[in-house]
Amino acid sequence: MTFTDGKWTAEQKRIIDAAAKWVRAKLERESSGHDWWHIERVVRTVRTIAQAERADSFVCELAALLHDMADEKLNDDPKAAEQELEQWLANCGVSEADAVHILEIIGTMSFKGGARPPMRTTEGKVVQDADRLDAIGAVGISRVFAYSGAKGRPIHDPELPPRQNMTQEDYRGGRDTAINHFYEKLLKLKDLMNTSMGKELAAERHRFMETYLEQFYAEWDGRK
Repeated sequence: MTFTDGKWTAEQKRIIDAAAKWVRAKLERESSGHDWWHIERVVRTVRTIAQAERADSFVCELAALLHDMADEKLNDDPKAAEQELEQWLANCGVSEADAVHILEIIGTMSFKGGARPPMRTTEGKVVQDADRLDAIGAVGISRVFAYSGAKGRPIHDPELPPRQNMTQEDYRGGRDTAINHFYEKLLKLKDLMNTSMGKELAAERHRFMETYLEQFYAEWDGRK
């Protein structure tokens, strides 16, 4: 996949291509659903939403490419990964203003139980929506089971109800199941979209998840 935009400078294109190579090298073999293909899908969706919102496409695409590089789920030492990301931006020639903006987006876009402040900039809203869209619908269903398998979570336990009013620590820890994650996060995302395009895309994906859950429970109970 080539990450280029005819409106960008040659330097911006070089930075995007370098970021894509770096991210792919790190995440290509990731098996938790946060792999290179997740990044590629988010980038494609970012392009669609950024155009509709008239956002800075370079900032949006670079933030989308880099958004999981310091994620605490994928790094044993998230602080060190964050420092590596900051150093990469500086070494690659990203302007200080763009670097600060990108780091702000990456640092505040994660769900983490839902108790998060709203994104400050249009670009942040675009990238957050694109990332959240990849967590719902058909792809989102695939990813939740991939992640649950990687973390040793069961598919479903009817004796274990979904958790409510979680702190960040509750969200990351504690007992959970793949099906509970629909109620703890995925089904909430439609109403948390920032942009008009994000809301439009989320509506259809949300309906698909509801249909899937109806079928899941029917099969679980032996009714179908």
